[in-house]
Amino acid sequence: MDPAQRTIVRDSLAVGLATGTYGLSFGAVGVSSGLDVAQTCALSLLVFTGASQFAFAGVLAAGGAPLAGALTALLLGSRNTLYGLRLAPLLGYRGGARLGAAHLVIDESTAMSVTRGSRADARIGFLTTGASIFVLWNLATLLGALAGTTLGDPRSFGLDAAVGAAFLALLWPRLDQPLPRAVAVLAAAVAIGAVPFTAAGVPVLVAGGVAVLVGAFAVRPPSSAT
Repeated sequence: MDPAQRTIVRDSLAVGLATGTYGLSFGAVGVSSGLDVAQTCALSLLVFTGASQFAFAGVLAAGGAPLAGALTALLLGSRNTLYGLRLAPLLGYRGGARLGAAHLVIDESTAMSVTRGSRADARIGFLTTGASIFVLWNLATLLGALAGTTLGDPRSFGLDAAVGAAFLALLWPRLDQPLPRAVAVLAAAVAIGAVPFTAAGVPVLVAGGVAVLVGAFAVRPPSSAT
């Protein structure tokens, strides 16, 4: 492994540590919403997308039906489909490896792979980030669920800020051109405007839609001239 790839591994592990630790919060929230320890851990193991898991637990905590919680979680997790469309040709996995990789498609693993200059580097960023978060998130979920409500408000530990800070660190290098900066500002403004009128998590999807629309209009078909 060359020095550049070791740097990718180091950065990916740092992101994994910052993000995976927040599973403590989900473990506590899951148990307090009415799930038992096994059910809470199963969500992290099988669903493995934090926003969707929190949405599901939030609906249950508010007295909603499990089906309503599942539909809300599915809506928030739909963004991973867009990530998959970008990652599939980049990573080039086939067969069973592709199915396994699909389970690791989250915000952070996507961000740590799409910026790489080669398939090998993209795979290193994707696997190191995705696997480290998966392991730490599930371990932290178990610890948080066992601790239950005694953990207290995760904001008092700064865990909520750690996730946002990690994602901002992933986004920042992409804002090196006027168009990405303009898209980021526009998407943020639309998301903030949607907060008072939409359910939790929907503003993120709306902001993603803004980026998709800008990308669709910004891309020009190649010229047919010879």
